[in-house]
Parts: sequence; structure tokens; C-alpha cells
Amino acid sequence: MLGKFFHKPEAENSDRVPPGQYLAKGFPVLTYGETPNISTDTWELKVWGLAKPLTFTWSDLMAMPQNHFTADFHCVTRWSKLDVQWTGVKVTDLMGHVEVDPKAVHIMEHCYGGYTTNISVTDFLREENFFAHTLFGEPLPADHGGPVRLVVPHLYAWKSAKWINGLEFLKDEELGFWEKNGYHTRGEPWAEERYSSSGF
Repeated sequence: MLGKFFHKPEAENSDRVPPGQYLAKGFPVLTYGETPNISTDTWELKVWGLAKPLTFTWSDLMAMPQNHFTADFHCVTRWSKLDVQWTGVKVTDLMGHVEVDPKAVHIMEHCYGGYTTNISVTDFLREENFFAHTLFGEPLPADHGGPVRLVVPHLYAWKSAKWINGLEFLKDEELGFWEKNGYHTRGEPWAEERYSSSGF
């Protein structure tokens, strides 16, 4: 299995691959539950909680500055893919349209299909994070989270929520799906924050 689908990083890439990770030869798809099928005509991203309620449509997203991103991608199941090429909208550009209460310190990411994951406002607002709608020059496939997913390169990929459709701003940390099931609340790859101390 290791040689067929994954391999150890070469010396020149070893500083880009977190501990315990192997490089994937393709781009694996890991999903809990069924894959939602959402059209760009119906996709929307809602904002609520400790923020002024707002709904972004596909047209709203496309009207924002579009950027190309190249980022490494690290899955908690121990595979990484380097230099993944995306197109999308910076989180900071989208958040320029959102009024957030200063008391908000955490966010619950909500997705079509019912998946949730939590992230701190500090981790969310980093300059390198983005909402992706294109992967390697093609519309983001549904199995990779299309039409839109969040990408948070500095955390394990379960924080880069597929099929995202909601941002709920919170005054306290709440746990999302995998966090309730034993995964770490933050998920930083270089620290191997895979599971909580009370988890598996």
C-alpha cells in the first residue's frame, strides 16, 4: 500500500512534510457520509451568531477578487500532497464584508450534508486561508468539496471544510463532528495534533 499509493518524502521535500506523514501519489478523497450535490445556482454561505447576519451567493463570491493559490495539504490520516493548485477568494477578502462582534473568538464551520468543524477566529483569519472553487484549473469536483470549500493550509485537512455553507461566530469554543469524536480541537500538523488527550 505504501509503495503503490504513498511514498516517503525525498530529502529536498522533507522540511515540507510534517512528522508521521507520507506523500500521496494522487489526491485521495476521504469523506464521512454521502457526497452532497450542490449547484452554483443554489450554493450560498450564511453568516450568523456573533456577527451581523449575511448570506453570500455564488455571484457574490465571483464578484470578489479572485486569486490563485499553491499550498501543501496535510490529512490527519497521515498523507500529504504538495503544491496543490487552487483558485478562490481569500478569507480576509470575504470577511471584509462581514461585521463581527469583538466577543467572537471561535467559529463553527457548517456544511451541506450536516458536517461541522470548529476553528478559532485567529486561525481562520490568517492571510493564506481561502474559499476554493477551482482545483488544478478545473471547477472543484463535488468529491473534493465543490462547488466551494474552505482551505486552511496550516491545519490538518478536516478543518478545511468541504461543501461549506455557514460560518457561525461564537463567544466560546464548541466542538464540531470529528472533535466530538476524539480529534484534536485545533489540528496543527507539525505538532501532530491528531487526537485529543481524552480521545482514541
